[in-house]
Amino acid sequence: IGIVRLHSALSDNLKLNRAVETLTGALFQRPPLISAVKRQLRIRTIYESKLIEYDPDRNLGVFWVSCEAGTYIRTLCVHLGLLVGTGGHMQELRRVRSGVLTENDDMVTMHDILDAQHVYDTTKDESYLRRVVRPLEILLVNYKRIVVKDSAVNAICYGAKLMIPGLLRFADNIEVGQEVVLMTTKGEAIAVAIAQMTTAVMATCDHGVVAKIKRVIMERDSYPRRWGLGPMAQRKKGLIKEGKLDKHGKPNANTPKDFMDGYKDLSGKLPELTGTGVKTVASSSTPMVTEVTSTPVKNEAAIVTTSTPMSVDDDDGDDDNGKGEKKSAKKKDKKEKKKKKKKDKD
Repeated sequence: IGIVRLHSALSDNLKLNRAVETLTGALFQRPPLISAVKRQLRIRTIYESKLIEYDPDRNLGVFWVSCEAGTYIRTLCVHLGLLVGTGGHMQELRRVRSGVLTENDDMVTMHDILDAQHVYDTTKDESYLRRVVRPLEILLVNYKRIVVKDSAVNAICYGAKLMIPGLLRFADNIEVGQEVVLMTTKGEAIAVAIAQMTTAVMATCDHGVVAKIKRVIMERDSYPRRWGLGPMAQRKKGLIKEGKLDKHGKPNANTPKDFMDGYKDLSGKLPELTGTGVKTVASSSTPMVTEVTSTPVKNEAAIVTTSTPMSVDDDDGDDDNGKGEKKSAKKKDKKEKKKKKKKDKD
């Protein structure tokens, strides 16, 4: 609720009412000179506004506004003065609601906190303290809820997406792109996320991404770490220790054949070349295959050739070794020269 003071009297008292109704929806605003943010033009939304009272004797108007976070009511009052043609500024401002918290039910004083702590210390009765200090989850009661398995909680706290195997229960009428709250079986808020599936898809699908994380709320390692404990992950760790996979878990020359049969390396595929007749497909387990397509001449079929990776001659390897030896010799000479200079200075 704000009070605007107009700089002169209005010829028609309905002007202010029309101006308040006009300034709704998406509005351009530039923060005032004394503000906590950078003074650049931005857009803020006024969801609803109405004029409560106007006093023509003192040129004061009382209005109520429901707006987006970050809206400057001082700037709004200046715009109201410009619309009515008299100029104006904000006289007083009172915030009566923030999110789901209102001044009627959810406001306490510092004395209430002191009294609640005193009651708890003397009588061990925590009911007064719990009414004064509310849990964080009260801010999220308007969101649709998704209950997550305990084994997936810590992974989400580290930023992982929620997948179907970690899904336990979910609310009705969830739509794609809607903000939801991920919670544990105990009712603790884990994160605010953006749904990637509807309720119907969650109920019927057996794989895929359920939600992407927007803001993590819970502290990391509040729940035990449970990822990397599956049979495939355990086998990969063992092969890495034995040197049969590299440190990143990718196959090398010592990788067993049975592991390669079930291994899919999607990173080895190259994109198809557009505008040419050559398509190249490469992977770590199969030799390079090159398909060359040409235009048919006298109903001749397209030519397909397969080529194995090019071998490197031994002479080239010897040249490379010789270059490496020369470089190492130069480095040794430089080090010896530096040592001599230091001795001369001493």
